[in-house]
Amino acid sequence: MESERVRPFLNTVYRLPVTDYLSLTTTLILLWILAMISLPIMKWIWGPGMIPLGLTLGVLLQATAVFLTLRDSWGWQKTMRTAVLIAVLTLFVEWLGSTTGFPFGSYSYTDLMQPQIAHVPVLIPFAWFMMLPAAWAVACLIQAQLPGKWAHNRWLYLLLAGLAFTAWDLFLDPQMVSWGLWVWDNPSGYFGIPWVNYVGWLETAVLLTALIQPKNLPAKPLLIIYTITWFLETFGLLFFWGLVGPAIVGGMAMGVFVWLGWRTELSRK
Repeated sequence: MESERVRPFLNTVYRLPVTDYLSLTTTLILLWILAMISLPIMKWIWGPGMIPLGLTLGVLLQATAVFLTLRDSWGWQKTMRTAVLIAVLTLFVEWLGSTTGFPFGSYSYTDLMQPQIAHVPVLIPFAWFMMLPAAWAVACLIQAQLPGKWAHNRWLYLLLAGLAFTAWDLFLDPQMVSWGLWVWDNPSGYFGIPWVNYVGWLETAVLLTALIQPKNLPAKPLLIIYTITWFLETFGLLFFWGLVGPAIVGGMAMGVFVWLGWRTELSRK
């Protein structure tokens, strides 16, 4: 009798496609994690020339997962407008920065990441898009726990979003420079990265957040993406890429936002 009850269930399971178990967004997140885990392995097997390819795959998978996460809450039109606005503005800011030194300092992209527009890799705006909404969600969660007027202070929200986003660059810039994807004219400050770069990141993230004014964010899925990024960066830089200093500092800075975000999310239960 037991086998007769189990058999129909097993037959149903056997016939179900994988997409009935995992949403497309979840599948993309899993593929993104797999791509980032595979990156050091690809380098060991085929050499450093595989890094731009593996990085491109990881960024595109993460950006697509973020896009679909936002679409589920915002719909196609608003999500597409947001993605296009971020892409256009960040491409302009990166072109301005690499050309004039404002607002990040004097740097330039190498030819390793292709294709490029005006000497800025096309992948860069995708990288901004894949993390900025996650920083927005973290800022919303943190601010929701603050007392009184601070829970609704717009300027504080902009600052929190900018800081949550900039914390990620404590990993990113040292890593990308070590891979030879861009170079600084005058290496200095934070593990060879000028401090003005982080001021520029903060200013740009705050400006984009103020222009877009994100509302009704899917906080938990974006917090999960932010958390996975924090873990992959910390673990990867510490154990695979030999960047112990950025791994520790970035892990602590971004980890504060992870902890505060989850403290709010779990308190809602």
